[in-house]
Amino acid sequence: LNKSRAGKLSIILLQALTFYNSKNLVVRNLNIRDAQQIHVSFEKCTNVEASGFKITSPKISPNTDGIHITETKNIWITSSIIGTGDDCISIVNGSQNMQAMDITCGPGHGISIGSLGSKNSKAYVSGVTIDGAKLYGTANGVRIKTWQGGSGTASNIIFQNIEMYNVSNPIIIDQNYCDQSKPCKEQSSAVQVKDVLYNNINGTSSSEFAINFNCSKNHPCQGIVLQNVNLLQEQEHRPAKAICNNVILREGDNVFPQCP
Repeated sequence: LNKSRAGKLSIILLQALTFYNSKNLVVRNLNIRDAQQIHVSFEKCTNVEASGFKITSPKISPNTDGIHITETKNIWITSSIIGTGDDCISIVNGSQNMQAMDITCGPGHGISIGSLGSKNSKAYVSGVTIDGAKLYGTANGVRIKTWQGGSGTASNIIFQNIEMYNVSNPIIIDQNYCDQSKPCKEQSSAVQVKDVLYNNINGTSSSEFAINFNCSKNHPCQGIVLQNVNLLQEQEHRPAKAICNNVILREGDNVFPQCP
């Protein structure tokens, strides 16, 4: 524990704070900064309520996810402020029925499902809802990322009521994710991404492309729905563009940019 000049207590961690194999867990009002890597991890937990987190680390700090969720069911995260050098929230294999509300994110890599399916592994994530978030200057907004060669599904996902400000990739699905120094070889199998809703998402993109669906040729993204999406380029609020490869998509009313 470290007592700051203002007299408040904060926690300085060199290692991740992990809640493992816990049930009916309530965690509130944690103030965590400058962890060596992941700040808070929920692993193999059931029925979790987490709220009032304040998590901070420098923008340049690698692998410093704010909240990491793996093999955890029925988790609610609310009213939290997260700014790190990696994902504000990362949701990976075995996670089911996860909801996050009133999340402020930035800096960092945004809110991510994945990565999934690395080293030809099976991965399953389902029932994820991000409802009410503000992202400031992040590398990504709401992202789903999977490796070629994996299998399984990422399904029944909702991103809604989200504001983005100067975000590099506001909406992105990347089924060709490759986080290594040498190029990844092309493979035919993939984690299936399906039934994803993007609703009421507004703001600005720091890049030309505000929407990027980079889906698998052999396992296209299915059941992707956009409605009430309005994303402009940050610079002079010029029109943004969308990239939509191998995606089965339905665009509702008030969607901009639209897929070509």
